[in-house]
Amino acid sequence: MEKLLLSEEGIFPITKDERGEAIDSTPNTGITTSGTVQGEGKFAGTPSLFIRLAGCNLRCIWDKGGDKYTLCDTPLSVFGNIDSISYSIEKIISIVKNNIGNIKHVVITGGEPMLQAKLLAPLCRQLKKHFGLYITIETNGTIFDNELAKEVDLFSISPKLSATNPIPEKLKEFGLTETEVHKSHNKKRINIQNLQSYIDFSTIHNRSQQLKFVVTKRSDDIEIKEDFLKKLTGWKEEDIFIMPLGATKEELKLFTPIALEMAIINGWRFSPRMHIELFNASLGV
Repeated sequence: MEKLLLSEEGIFPITKDERGEAIDSTPNTGITTSGTVQGEGKFAGTPSLFIRLAGCNLRCIWDKGGDKYTLCDTPLSVFGNIDSISYSIEKIISIVKNNIGNIKHVVITGGEPMLQAKLLAPLCRQLKKHFGLYITIETNGTIFDNELAKEVDLFSISPKLSATNPIPEKLKEFGLTETEVHKSHNKKRINIQNLQSYIDFSTIHNRSQQLKFVVTKRSDDIEIKEDFLKKLTGWKEEDIFIMPLGATKEELKLFTPIALEMAIINGWRFSPRMHIELFNASLGV
């Protein structure tokens, strides 16, 4: 039986296992119930359960300016051992059943979930069949799969800007060795054809979408316009979100003014990172 590969966080936050038995530890949210809130985009503040998949086709190492860099904010999903947790669709459904309560939203995130589209499509069908859930897929937009798209309600797409390009001489500082994935990152990070497929599918099939751009400097809006928006058609201004880089409260404080100003100047939407504001850098929140 084929299984989905999940990160260390897996399905979160939960209080019961697949048998319905209580888990020993309290979720990192600090509350004694399953679930959290979506922290970003159109559904910020909405009660949600998350499924975090392992593996990614990109290797983001963010340039924060001043010769300072930081890894992707979900490093366990990208740089860790992606074979650490493997779950069957049936096991995921059982865990969701025992933790969903009154929650209506499930967010499938990563890493890059679309790498596992073949198994995600039947999982999403089961989630809808059993629980009637609203499903969000968080993706970098480089991979599109029509069969999975049919089961998704919101495509939350976060295209990566050039500030994510891994610098070879900086990899050693993070204990990393340059791989072919690092070398191909800059070439792979923009896929206009697949981004357009998301927009077109959403328009034709009445799905929701959002393009979330994480920014670190004031000139990022030029890159957003020239490398992405001018090459895409059918998008709406209310679907464009600007979000500050930030895996910690300290980083958010540094980059939020840049993101806020950029959103206002360009008539785009500002997205908070509510989970960081609430829980700082905790995992599984």
